[in-house]
Amino acid sequence: MRKLNKSLENELIKANLKGGRDTLFNILRKHQMLTFRKKYSSRTTNSLHRYYKYKNIIKDVEVSRSNQVWVSDITYIRTVKGFCYLALITDMYSRKIVGYDLSNFLVLKGCVRALNKAIYQAKNTKGLIHHSDRGIQYFSNVYIQILKRNKINISMTEENHCYENAMAERVNRILKDEFYLDQTFTNINHAKKATKNAINLYNEIRLHLSLDFKTPNMVYKLTA
Repeated sequence: MRKLNKSLENELIKANLKGGRDTLFNILRKHQMLTFRKKYSSRTTNSLHRYYKYKNIIKDVEVSRSNQVWVSDITYIRTVKGFCYLALITDMYSRKIVGYDLSNFLVLKGCVRALNKAIYQAKNTKGLIHHSDRGIQYFSNVYIQILKRNKINISMTEENHCYENAMAERVNRILKDEFYLDQTFTNINHAKKATKNAINLYNEIRLHLSLDFKTPNMVYKLTA
């Protein structure tokens, strides 16, 4: 609510409207414009495999710049014909989504495309750490070799997946709760358009409390 109040501050002044967060909250509630978080149950992580499991090396890292730590995750998007899957890579410092891909199936190719997009747009990946859960896609030889070829360090969750990859999980929730990616789309093309729009709004427009009311793209550009 603070973010919304801050983003509307100039417009409220121009309209000569006075009031704080509570007033805005009451107006939105009166007109049934409040949204509430939903619980999600679809599982996208299969960690029951015998691949070599990398350690969590970001536990004690103090993140101070963009392209220092990237966090990756996969979430589902509903369509009338079934699920499709959104692979996301987020810069931990700026909160910017630096790479993504939406595909029909929970397979490796979508994660690889998201990773390649993130690497392509990055100006500097020296010392970069890629962090993910223990999903089997992140253990594939293709994925690991891309990271190693670009000299990107590998980090993975060890015990509590959600807590050790909390930022990636939070980005997933924001896209669904605030940008309506929790709805059921007509088909994958419809879902792709909505996803592209949601990520653009998230990166370019949405203010973050943790970024001192700046957008992810603003912070990323300053420190990348």
